[in-house]
Amino acid sequence: MNGTFAELFEQAGCVGTVAALRLDDSATTALAADDLVTPASVMKVQVALAALDAVETGRLDGSARVRLSAGRRTPGPVGISLLSDDVEMSLRDLVTLMLTISDNVATDAVIAATGLDAVNGLTRGLGLEQTCVTSDLASMLDAMAGEAGFSDYADLTAYEPVAGEKPSDVDVRTRLAHSSALDPGRGSRTTARETVELLRRIWDDTAASPEACRQVRRSMSKQLTRHRIASGFGPGVHVAAKSGGLMGVVRNEAGVVTGPEGRSVAVAVFTRTDPSRAADARGVDAAIGAVAALAVAQLAG
Repeated sequence: MNGTFAELFEQAGCVGTVAALRLDDSATTALAADDLVTPASVMKVQVALAALDAVETGRLDGSARVRLSAGRRTPGPVGISLLSDDVEMSLRDLVTLMLTISDNVATDAVIAATGLDAVNGLTRGLGLEQTCVTSDLASMLDAMAGEAGFSDYADLTAYEPVAGEKPSDVDVRTRLAHSSALDPGRGSRTTARETVELLRRIWDDTAASPEACRQVRRSMSKQLTRHRIASGFGPGVHVAAKSGGLMGVVRNEAGVVTGPEGRSVAVAVFTRTDPSRAADARGVDAAIGAVAALAVAQLAG
């Protein structure tokens, strides 16, 4: 894929924003970096940071056992959501699952232990006034389903459209795309510029306690998703990142790219597709990698 940021997004059939910040001297490149966007699971970075900072400062016990009942679990495509029996693990290990495989059950357990006030207080304290998490994931999914005309998220996932009858698959996707969760003016939100600033502060140990920052960096470096930002780079380039996506409408990733020479660039790419048609997920993922590569190349000097 070749072109400008806007052309790369257009080729993939989406619109997008990007910000990149070179960590050693704060040089930047960007497109629409101050536009509000829906972060999806990229917000798990600040949730993890707030939780680990609370552990390091003694406000939470990282070794405390958390029991996750099989009967009440946040839906998700991976991890604990797929298991049949009760699960028990430490709060600290839940944070690791949240960042490495984007586990939704772990995320809601960490939010319950930490509190949204603490999560949002941390980002406000860093001057990130446009960044906010408005609810846990279970509440968000049920609310989205309700706005789309279903009783809850389980009812939505059980729905099978019938040809010629309403609501159609397109109707449902359009309703979901216009729900509060996918409207950064009403739901969780951030900007590409604030996201790379948060990453910069994590990487220089000033976002929270140094040990909390270190643990977030370590877990992000072990994220299993490698087909977005990392797809834009070859061997010898290290990527520590957190991906996010919601209802096929938004696909995002934010992370730090470190070249073989040791220079690091924080990159955040947020995309959105037209809900009236099913997006080519592979094309959008590839565009995220191509945009990140272009951003890093522009800062290579």
